[in-house]
Amino acid sequence: MRQRLSADHSPEHPHADSTARIPPTPPPEHDDKNEGRSEGLPVIARGWADAERGKEGANAPYQPSATGHLRLHDPSPTAPPQPPPMSPEKAEPAMDALEKDISPHSPVELHDSNWRQQIRSPWACSPYTALTTLAAFAVMFLMAQSFLTRQLDVKGCGMSYMRPIYSRYADFDTEHTRFASKYSLYLYREGGLDEDIRVKGVPVLFVPGNAGSYKQMRSLAAEAAYHYHNNVQHDMDASKAGKRPLDFFSVDFNEDITAFHGQTLLDQAEYLNDAITYILSLYHTPGKFLRDASLPDPTSVVILGHSMGGVVARTMLTMPNYQANSINTIITLAAPHARPPVSFDGDIVRTYKGVNDYWRHAYSQKWAIDNPLWHVTLISIAGGGLDTMISSDYASIESLVPETHGFTVFSSSMPNVWTGIDHLAITWCDQHRKAVVRALYDVIDVSRATQTVPRAERMRGFKRWFLTGLEAVAEKTLPHEEAKTLLTLEEDSAIVSEGERLVLRNLGNSNQKPKAHLIPVPPQARRTKFTLLTNEQLDHAGHHGVLEVLFCSVFPSQPGQSMTLFSMNMDLSGDSSGATRLACKNAASDAIVLPASTRKSTYPFKREERPFSYLQYDVEDLAEHQFVAVVDKAGERSTGWVVAEFSAASDHEVTIHMGLQHFLTTGLALRLPPDRPLTTDIKIPALHSALLAYNIHICKQSCDRGELFAPLLRQYVTEVYESKFFVNVKDANINLHGVSPYMPPALHAKQPSNGLSLQLWSDPTCDSTVEITLNVDILGSLGKLWIRYRIVFAAFPLLVVALVLRQQFRTYDKTGVFMSFAQGLNESLKSSIPLALSALTILSISLAGVRHQSKTYHLGIKSVNATALFDTATNELLLGSDDTFFWFLVPLFGLTCIGVCVAINYVALSLEFILAFLYSLIRSSRLRKDEAKRSPSAFAVTSNRQRVITTCILLSLVSTVIPYHFAYVVLCLVQLATSVRAFRLATESSLDSNYNFYNYAHSLFILMLWILPINLPVLVVWIRNLAVHWLTPFSSHHNILSIMPFIFLVETLSTGRMVPRADYRISFLTNVLLFSIGAYAAVYGVTYAYVLHHLANIFCAWLVTIHFDPLTWSPQRLSSALDSRHSGTEVKKRP
Repeated sequence: MRQRLSADHSPEHPHADSTARIPPTPPPEHDDKNEGRSEGLPVIARGWADAERGKEGANAPYQPSATGHLRLHDPSPTAPPQPPPMSPEKAEPAMDALEKDISPHSPVELHDSNWRQQIRSPWACSPYTALTTLAAFAVMFLMAQSFLTRQLDVKGCGMSYMRPIYSRYADFDTEHTRFASKYSLYLYREGGLDEDIRVKGVPVLFVPGNAGSYKQMRSLAAEAAYHYHNNVQHDMDASKAGKRPLDFFSVDFNEDITAFHGQTLLDQAEYLNDAITYILSLYHTPGKFLRDASLPDPTSVVILGHSMGGVVARTMLTMPNYQANSINTIITLAAPHARPPVSFDGDIVRTYKGVNDYWRHAYSQKWAIDNPLWHVTLISIAGGGLDTMISSDYASIESLVPETHGFTVFSSSMPNVWTGIDHLAITWCDQHRKAVVRALYDVIDVSRATQTVPRAERMRGFKRWFLTGLEAVAEKTLPHEEAKTLLTLEEDSAIVSEGERLVLRNLGNSNQKPKAHLIPVPPQARRTKFTLLTNEQLDHAGHHGVLEVLFCSVFPSQPGQSMTLFSMNMDLSGDSSGATRLACKNAASDAIVLPASTRKSTYPFKREERPFSYLQYDVEDLAEHQFVAVVDKAGERSTGWVVAEFSAASDHEVTIHMGLQHFLTTGLALRLPPDRPLTTDIKIPALHSALLAYNIHICKQSCDRGELFAPLLRQYVTEVYESKFFVNVKDANINLHGVSPYMPPALHAKQPSNGLSLQLWSDPTCDSTVEITLNVDILGSLGKLWIRYRIVFAAFPLLVVALVLRQQFRTYDKTGVFMSFAQGLNESLKSSIPLALSALTILSISLAGVRHQSKTYHLGIKSVNATALFDTATNELLLGSDDTFFWFLVPLFGLTCIGVCVAINYVALSLEFILAFLYSLIRSSRLRKDEAKRSPSAFAVTSNRQRVITTCILLSLVSTVIPYHFAYVVLCLVQLATSVRAFRLATESSLDSNYNFYNYAHSLFILMLWILPINLPVLVVWIRNLAVHWLTPFSSHHNILSIMPFIFLVETLSTGRMVPRADYRISFLTNVLLFSIGAYAAVYGVTYAYVLHHLANIFCAWLVTIHFDPLTWSPQRLSSALDSRHSGTEVKKRP
C-alpha cells in the first residue's frame, strides 16, 4: 500500500515536498538516508504500507494508489482532488530530503501546515515575548538614563601643569630581568627645576594600571619636585627630620592589559621586583647617586599604584623574586583590590584569590614575627561615583588588612580635595596630587634605611592627610602634648557661664589688644562634647594670626617657680596686680578643616572663600583642663566669627529606627529644634546599601540677627572612610559606597553598620527650626545597578539561552521539529524561564538571610572573622547581596536579559538575512538537485580530507602558538557562514528538514555569540603582545581540550548534518546538562564567567557524541557515511 502526503503546493517552490514516496518502515533503526535520529516531518502515518518498495527498487517511479491518499488534519471524509503526478526527476529531490528527515524509529506526528510554519519560523514573536521585550528595554532605558543623568557627582578637579623629562635606564637589560625586551624603566625629572638624573632622595616607584602609560606619573612627580623646591628645602626642621627629594621612577608596560589577563599581571609583578632590586642598587653605584655619604643606603621603595597597578603592587610581595622588606609603603589610586573587575580569564580570578588569601593569612597571624607583612602599610584611595570604569566599592581593603596597617578613603573625604575623581583624573587632579605628595613627605625619613618612619607613625601621618579628622579612629594630639604656653589674665577676666554658648560675631573688637574668652570645662560626670567652629584659621603657638584656642589649667603661683618650662608667654593682664596664670596647650594641631559654607558658596572644592576650622572633643579628652581660652588677637574689626559651646552628647545624635520598607513608603521628615547644638549627627542604620540613592531637602527659616554661616552637611559611612560635603545646602543627592554586592567580609568582625549618617552644622544663633526631608530616589538608584552589576549582562543571558535550547531539544526529540530560537523563547517564557527566575529569587532570599544571620551570630569577635570562609563563598553567589530586601533584582535582571537575548537573536537573524541575500546574488538563485538534499557531499564547502587537515592544523596551532580564544573567534565566523547557507537553503527550498537544520545551526550560533565576549579580552591581550613582539606563549591558553569539541561540532554542522533525535535517556541527559549550564550561569556566572566557556564546551562535546554515537547508527547509515567519505574528494569547492 502506498500513501501520498499532502504538503505545500506553492508554485514559488518547485522543489518543495508536494509529493513524496514513503519508504517502508523497518524496525526501530535508522534509514540509510537519515542523518541520525533527527528530522521527522511533522505528519502522522501509522504505517508505511508499501510492501512493493523493495521490489521496485529505490529509483522506481512513484505510482499513486486510488486508495492511498491521506489528508493532513482534515475532518472531511472526502478526499481532495489530486494534483497531477510529478515526474520522477522533479520528485526525486523532495523525496530524498523527506526520506532523510523522517525518523523511522518513532511514530511521526501529524500537524497542520500552519503549526509547522509557525514553529519553524525564525522570526516568530508572541505577544507575551513582545511585551516582555518592551518592558526589558524600558527598564534598560531608565537604567541608562539614570546612569548618565541622575545622581551624578560634580567634577571639581583643578588642572595640573608640568615640564616632564624622562630618563630611560637602558642598562636595565636582560642581565637583570627576562622582560627587558618588553618593558622599560624610567626616571622622572622636572624641566627647569631639577634635570640631574642622578638619584638623590627617596625612591618612589609608580606602577601604571590597565593599558596605562608610564607618563601618568608626571603630575605627581612634578608636584613633588615643586613642593620640595619651594617649601621643604627651606625648612630646617624638615631637613633635620630626614626630608629629601622624591626620586620618581616609572615602568613602561607598553600599555599592557592587566585587568583581563592574570599571567600578564604576574609578569609585571616579577618585572617590578627586578626593577626594585636595580633601583636600590643605584643608590650605592658610583656615578649614579648624589647623596650624603653619611646616609644609609635605601633598602625599600615606596610604591604608588594606579588602578590595576595597585593590585600588581600587592602581588609583588607574593612573588618568588620579592626581596624581603624592599616594600613597606603602598598607596593605590582607584585600585580594585577586593575582586577582579571582570572574571573572563581564569588566571586573573585565581591570581586574585591567591594574592588576597596571602594577605589575609599574613594579617591573621597572632604574632608579628609570623607576619611577613607586619611592616607594610597599605592605603587605598578611591575616586567615588565619578569613577565609572571600576566600581569604587572594589577599592575597599577592609577584607585584606586591619586598621592598624591600612584603610580605604575616598577623595571626597580628603581635606582640601572634597571632590569625587574619575578613574584617569585621579593621577593628575591638582588638589589630590598635592595631598598625596604632602603625605609622602610626611612619612619619609632618609636617616633610616627603610626610608620611612616606623609603621605607627606612617599610619598617623596618612590619617592626618587623608581623613577628615571627624572619624572615630582620628587621633587627637592634645592629650599627648605638654603645656607650652603660659597665659596670664586679669583677675576679673570674663568667663562664660556654664552651659552658655560663646558667640563672637566679629573679631577685633578689643581696641587692638588681644582678649581671652574663657569657657569652663564641665565635670566629667556629664557626658558632654566641646565644639568650636570659626571661619578663621587657628594659630599655632608663636604665630601671629587672629585667633588662638588654648586648653588651660590653673598654674599655681609659687615663689621661685621657673617660667622656662613654657616656650610662649602670653600676658594679657596689663598692669593688673591680681593676675591669673594658666598653663595652656595649643589646639591648632587638632583643627579640622571644613569647606566654607556661606550664602555665596556653591561647591566644597571651590576656593573663593577660606575654609572653616572646627574643633571637636569629648569631655574625657579634656580631663586635665579647667578652661578653654578663645583668644581674639585681631588688631582691627574683621569679618571673622567664632561659635563655641559645651553641650550634652545626647543632643548631638539623633538615631532613626526605621525599617527600609517603611522608609521607602513614607520617607523621613525630621525637625531640629531652635535650641539645637552647633552640630547634629543623624544616623539611619537601615540605609546602608550602596544600591540605593536618596534626595535630601533642608529647609531653614531666615535669621533675624544675621546668619553667621549657611547649613553645612556631611554625608558619611563608617565601613569605608567616605565623606561628602554639601555647602549652603538646600537640596542634595545622596549616594554612598556602603554595603555593596559581591564584597568579601571584613578581616575582623565589626559591630553592625551605622548605615547612612548625616552630620549637619547649622547656625545655632538664629533661634529657628531646621526641617529635613529624606526620600529614596528610585530612578536615581537604577543607575547604581549598572556600575555594580555589569557582568550580570554577560552571565544571565546564558541562563535564558540554555533554557531555550532545552525547550528546542525537548520539542525536537518528541515531534521531530526543531523549533526556531524565537519560538523556543516564546515557549520558554510560558514555562521554564518564569520557574527558573522564581527559584533563583527564593535562593537569593535564602542566601541573604543566611549571610545576615551568620554576621549577627559572630558579632563581637575580635580575632579574625570566623565566618570569613563561609561569607567569602556565599558572597560570590547569584547577585552577591546580603539584604533580603533586594529579592526583586533577580527577576529584574532576568527581564532585562530576556530583552537583550531577543534583541541579539533578531540582530543575528538580520545579519544572516543580509549575508544570505548577498550569497544568493553570487550563487544561482535556483537550487540544484543535490543542494536541496543537504547531504554532506552537497552542503559541505570542502572535502572530508581537507576538513581533517584544517582541523589538525588548527589544533596544532592552538597547542603551540595561538590561544584557543583565537580559534574560537574563527569558529564563530565559520558557524555564521553555516547558518547563512542553511538560511538560504531553508528559505528557498521550504523543506521542513532544512528549516530544522537552520534553526539548529542558528541556535548554536546564538550560544557561541554569548560566549564570544568571554574570549575576546584574552585575544586582545595576545594581539597586544604580538604588536610589541612578545611571542612567549601563555600555557593556560593552549589547552586543545578547551576548543576541540567546538571545532568538531562546527565542522560537523558545516557538512549539513543534523543532530539525531534522541531517545528518552539521551534526551533527559541533554535537558539536565542544559539546565545545569543555565543554573551555573545564574548562580556563579558573575564571579566565574570564564567557566561558562568550558560549560558550553562540554555541551558541544555532548552534541558531538550524539552526532557520532555508533549505537544510533544503522548498517545502512554507516555504509552511507563511508560512501560519502570516499566520494568527498570529488566535491567541488564553493564560496
